[in-house]
Amino acid sequence: MGRDSTTLSSREQVLVAALESFVQRGYHGTTIRQVAARAGVSVPGLYHHFPSKLALVETLLEGTMDDLIAGTEAALAEAGPDPVDRFSAVVVAHVRFHTDRPEESFVGNTELRSLSPASLRRVVAKRDRQEEIFTAVVAEGVAAGAFHVDAVREASRAVVTMCTAVANWYHRDGALDADQIVEIYRRLALNLVGVAPR
Repeated sequence: MGRDSTTLSSREQVLVAALESFVQRGYHGTTIRQVAARAGVSVPGLYHHFPSKLALVETLLEGTMDDLIAGTEAALAEAGPDPVDRFSAVVVAHVRFHTDRPEESFVGNTELRSLSPASLRRVVAKRDRQEEIFTAVVAEGVAAGAFHVDAVREASRAVVTMCTAVANWYHRDGALDADQIVEIYRRLALNLVGVAPR
């Protein structure tokens, strides 16, 4: 959820409990009763906020993508006109999101199959939107002569995939802290578009 748990509403507490349960047991291995118990609410209290377990996973995945896109767009808006700065900004935002919220990324990558067809279409469209941000920034850099890439879309997809995968192995108590990982991946991403890191 990306917020201090003491400031969460009861609805948000249910979402956090669902997220933790889905990480631990998977969507299909989690029951509504388990989520309610973890959230400290009754089952009817949970249903006051969410009509089903499906609604929980859909809300989590769609909300995660909304937050990722909003953070990336905000970073881009603050980056200024330099193509390298703009590219670095979106890479940093993307990696930072996945080090800050690896649980949501994990559920997002493992539970797409659990979504309803309509929700799956929405989540995929949002993923496409995130990738398009990167594609546009790389295309701008190529047009300005700052990047040296033959296949803009494929390079953009490679960068997004690489940065998203951080959540698969990152541990908050690992050898590298989030700032170090963000900087390493920023430099790797610049290498991918043919720019010497600075």
